[in-house]
Amino acid sequence: MRLVSYCVLLVLGVLAGAAAAAAEVPDRPLKDFFGTYVGRSISTVDEGLSERDLSVAIKPYKEHGFSVSWTTVVRKKNAEWSRKAYTINFGPTKRPGIYGSEMRSNMFGGAVPLDPLEGEPFVWARIDGDTLTVYALIIREDGGYEIQVFDRTWTPKGLDLKFSRFRDGQPLRLITGELDRNGS
Repeated sequence: MRLVSYCVLLVLGVLAGAAAAAAEVPDRPLKDFFGTYVGRSISTVDEGLSERDLSVAIKPYKEHGFSVSWTTVVRKKNAEWSRKAYTINFGPTKRPGIYGSEMRSNMFGGAVPLDPLEGEPFVWARIDGDTLTVYALIIREDGGYEIQVFDRTWTPKGLDLKFSRFRDGQPLRLITGELDRNGS
């Protein structure tokens, strides 16, 4: 009887593992994210909601990496505009689906991430299913941390954006938006 119970449990475990593996969404190929996108987002802040105009370009970088450039334009209450633009290059790491930022050159001319202990952001990216996520970790002057998370989820129309910012584990900001692939 013990042998039968053991076999039944073993079969159930194998079936459960197979079902879980079948339910996993495979990671979307990096090339599917390449393109230029434009759209608007809504930011939740203490004063209420604010709109931002966004543009994002994701393109190949070196042999197996990618570059992300984005621009954010915020309309201020006094009819002025605030514009910020960033570009970060990423190269593959030894871990599949994880990319390291290449934001400066080391003494040998190789591209490496910035140093978070010097107050610079440590940035990396990963692909998980249909989502390309960029993380930026900043160690603050007081030794605490801030982390920014940019989720860009592939859709047939473009990208869904979700930006989150946390300080010492506490949520500070959430921005969501939809970006259309240029030419759509």
